Amino acid sequence: MRNLLTLLFIIPFLGIGQQKGIHFEHNSNWEQIKAKAKAENKHIFVDCFTTWCGPCIWMAENVFPQEKVGAFFNSNFINLKLQMDQTKKDSEEVKSWYEEAARFGKDYNVRAYPTFLVFSPDGELVHRMVGGGEADAFISRANEGLHPETQYVTLIKKFEANPKDPEIAKRLATAAQSAYDQAMASKAIEAFVSSIEVDDFLTADNIDLLLQGATSSESTCYDIIKNNMQRVDELLIENNKTQSSNDILARVLANELIRPKMASGASGPVDFVAIQKEIEKDHPYVSMKSSIAMSKVQYYAREKNWPAFKDAVNEFLSMNARGIAADMLNSFAWTIFENCDDDACIKSALDWSKKSLESGEQAMFIDTYANLLYKSGNKSNAIKWQEKALMLASEGEKENYQITLDKMKSGQPTWK
Repeated sequence: MRNLLTLLFIIPFLGIGQQKGIHFEHNSNWEQIKAKAKAENKHIFVDCFTTWCGPCIWMAENVFPQEKVGAFFNSNFINLKLQMDQTKKDSEEVKSWYEEAARFGKDYNVRAYPTFLVFSPDGELVHRMVGGGEADAFISRANEGLHPETQYVTLIKKFEANPKDPEIAKRLATAAQSAYDQAMASKAIEAFVSSIEVDDFLTADNIDLLLQGATSSESTCYDIIKNNMQRVDELLIENNKTQSSNDILARVLANELIRPKMASGASGPVDFVAIQKEIEKDHPYVSMKSSIAMSKVQYYAREKNWPAFKDAVNEFLSMNARGIAADMLNSFAWTIFENCDDDACIKSALDWSKKSLESGEQAMFIDTYANLLYKSGNKSNAIKWQEKALMLASEGEKENYQITLDKMKSGQPTWK
């Protein structure tokens, strides 16, 4: 009996000692959260999430429970999880926050998930971040919310008070990107560029700002790239960027001059030849061939014209000697697998899928290749590759891959 009683007393303390991840407040309200933060002189960290948000779930399962994440957040913040949607399964505690969650969405413009808000110990919003990330990067981003020189909301106030200060503008541009506020980022970048000489701006340290600021053909950053393409290319290489100055300019022109003509509801089929001639006439400094080829890929996918989609992908691939990312090749191949029975389409998709495996064999890419082999009629080879995909798959993937393998062995279609 004595040993049992000793064990009962020890277990609660062991549980307390085993708290590793972020401790989120429970059975509380916003006023109590603010009072606790003020009493402990800590900032407030609020995770604005929804139950349907994949990245929110990923952060909750993979990042928040980590010991180093908990150590940082628990020592610096009072932490709150705030569910922004409403479901039939909500607990009474979640329901008690419905009204406050609606106010947060309205007052703090929470529109994307996850959004993370940081409040000062006095309850004043000072920082915001949108989107998750790996533990170390996330800690670094949250740490910016503790310091006035990097706090997003604080920087906006400083910028509005002194818009010609280049250092404030530069810091705000960086913080705005983390907050997914492209309008404010563009405004800050324009102010920064206008406050210094072009030669001083064209440095390796500023290359990311230059790319972020080139949002339209009317932007200062676009003009700087257009007038200094060779220098920009040197900086891109120095910073290990895979894109070129031409890629950047072409992307902007594609958004402005091609996408609107491809939009749903636009009149008649898109004449890509005429578009290319028009752009080359008005913007002779940039090659649009690759961008137009990708636009064709997107257009014919939307139109469900799979033979034309296949030709557009092959055209796009032929124009990119530097290579295409394996996940893009896999996406092209899977699109054909799911949507097209044409032999020529399947053959091209097999080529794309096989090329995606050159950079390293991943279960998902092998699964695509196996499915395409199966759809082409090469059943025995398809089974071998699917068995390999199953062997490399994570535990969460194995069930679906096994189902596909069973269908292949029994001669059932693996596509809808």
